[in-house]
Amino acid sequence: MSENTPPIDVEAIPETLLERAQWICWRAENRDGKSTKVPVDPETGSFASTMDDRTWSTLERALEYAGTGAAKGVGFVFTATDPLVGVDLDDCRDPETGKPLEPAPSIIERLDSFTEVSPSGTGYHVILEGDLPDGRNRHGSIEIYDHARFFTVTTDHVGGTPTSVIGRQAALEAVHEEFIASETSDGADGVDGKPPDTEACDQSLKLEDEELLEKARSASNGEKFDRLWRGSTAGYESQSEADMALCCLLVFWTGGNAARVDHLFRQSGLMRDKWDDVHYSDGSTYGEKTVERAISNTNDVYDPSNESGTCDVGAQTTTTQSHTREDPTSTTDRTTEETNSAQAAYLAEKNQLLGERVSDLEATLEQKDTRIEELESENQTLREALEACMEQPEDCDQPSAFGTDDETVTEQDSIWNRTKQLFGETNE
Repeated sequence: MSENTPPIDVEAIPETLLERAQWICWRAENRDGKSTKVPVDPETGSFASTMDDRTWSTLERALEYAGTGAAKGVGFVFTATDPLVGVDLDDCRDPETGKPLEPAPSIIERLDSFTEVSPSGTGYHVILEGDLPDGRNRHGSIEIYDHARFFTVTTDHVGGTPTSVIGRQAALEAVHEEFIASETSDGADGVDGKPPDTEACDQSLKLEDEELLEKARSASNGEKFDRLWRGSTAGYESQSEADMALCCLLVFWTGGNAARVDHLFRQSGLMRDKWDDVHYSDGSTYGEKTVERAISNTNDVYDPSNESGTCDVGAQTTTTQSHTREDPTSTTDRTTEETNSAQAAYLAEKNQLLGERVSDLEATLEQKDTRIEELESENQTLREALEACMEQPEDCDQPSAFGTDDETVTEQDSIWNRTKQLFGETNE
């Protein structure tokens, strides 16, 4: 295991997890000044997808790869085919004292299944068996997942909780109702966590996430999609541009459903903390605006029913094309006003990134200017020493004559030695 990461106690892992080949590794990467857990394929060391079982492995293989130091730890992927549900409780534990903070204690007690402390020490992971109720799956610092998500595994077991995964359907429904489902009036998610204006369009898109992603990879621009999905920004000036490109592709494949684009993007290698940062005066996050602009700039969407139709997405009407495989970023046909609006928002984001780059470059240039001044000063000192040596060669071995304090003598010793080396006259 890599430095500063506690070793995994395999015996502390529930048998239900051990027997499944749904393990990956993860490493911490700094994105926009924040640490992000990036999933890693134990076989290849490249990005692992929580939607692609080809990038998962056994726990043994994941531990072997993490043991090389190439990853920070291991994680378990939840899928639609297993009965497992993960409850993520963030910012509810004092890492110094280990004291749990509400509402974590009551939730952990009610769920009464395998629970461990998260890697940061500031939260908990509860894993149980059950069926996640319909509707939204997160509110505030509480998130519940049953597929397309991975939990880091620490085996830092919470005392007093079961050491195995228990079926807790009734408790799961009660916790979901009290802490998540009851908070539906914030206006952000609409019905079942989906924007109202995309509900009708989503009804025509019945494909499961895994099937939809496979179709995207098999399309004529599938290689491009796969690169972006795995987190590559090659060919783009900034990650923000790569984010936009992937979102445009996801808009196409999801029929312009903003909630589903957001859901899928969060599983990609491009996901970073910045996605949820508020960047705009209206309170919108970077992710929300990126999805909004992608929808605004994408005309054609995929229609799995092979029937043409229209879906009202946002402020535009999007015409679906049967089995279309076009790159949606190349099929925009907006009015001048719509295009300018989208470009203005995009350029504002790009200008902010360029401003940060300029600041970094200016700081680097300032450091280089300072170093140049130091070198010029040293060069001048060497020239003066060289001239003195040429005028009075007998004093070349007496650098102390040019200074009285120890610091000056030491400095002059160094300068004289370098001067004599330039003449090839090193004196033992």
